[in-house]
Amino acid sequence: MSLLERRPGLRVGVLLTPPMLWLGVAYLGALAALLITSLWTQDDFTGTIQRAWTLENFRTLFTVEVYRTITVRTIAIAALVTVVDVVLAFPIALYMAKVASPRLQRLLVIAVLMPLWASYLVKAYAWRGMLSADGPIAWIASPFGLGTPGYGLVATTITLAYLWLPYMILPVYAGLERVPDSLFEASADLGGGAWTTIRRVVVPMAFPAIVAGSIFTFSLSMGDYIAVKIVGGTGQLLGNVVYDNSSTANNLPFAAAVATVPIVVMLGYLAAARRTGALENL
Repeated sequence: MSLLERRPGLRVGVLLTPPMLWLGVAYLGALAALLITSLWTQDDFTGTIQRAWTLENFRTLFTVEVYRTITVRTIAIAALVTVVDVVLAFPIALYMAKVASPRLQRLLVIAVLMPLWASYLVKAYAWRGMLSADGPIAWIASPFGLGTPGYGLVATTITLAYLWLPYMILPVYAGLERVPDSLFEASADLGGGAWTTIRRVVVPMAFPAIVAGSIFTFSLSMGDYIAVKIVGGTGQLLGNVVYDNSSTANNLPFAAAVATVPIVVMLGYLAAARRTGALENL
């Protein structure tokens, strides 16, 4: 008698194992490997990896001022990108959910999704062209005595805010769709104006959806390094430090140690977001 015949539920149990479970195991395994690698060091003379556990990489990360500056800069830019996307996404999502007709809603959803079908590099280089000294922004702003911000942290923030805007619009739109229209009518009956209704009724009810969208924009900005290379000028974020140490310097242990910083930040962010009920809106 075969094993499957003796245990008829075995094959069924294996076949019915959720794919997401295996993805979770692979993800956690990768994180474990990353953490272990961060505890190794690189030999300064030979460049080989020394598999002796030490906290030297984390000591360097926290004591060298340049890495502290890059960490603070990365978190600040990710937070600023998130705020910009919230300010831009909320009125767009509100119009889509409560003002536009059903047919126009479908067209607007398609319009929001269309940029996601375009290449990341195409969009980033498009902003590089627009932000250049002889680009469209400089041409439009020159009659007013203004100029383009050029390449740097401002350009990085603008580019990242554009790239991740759809990831903010869609969750907020889904959250606002669930707000009953009767609440708008009740607020109007009680004498509440449009701004009062938005501030006291719509925003509190849509807040979990806003936080859900911010998880995408904040995390994607924390881990980005390509847009910074294209429009960031000499500025660096944590993603650039990870990339440079893993590819150019071939210092995988230190790159792994730097990569743990966004992970820890995002774990704290997700823990705070969970308390708002935002994870249920994902």
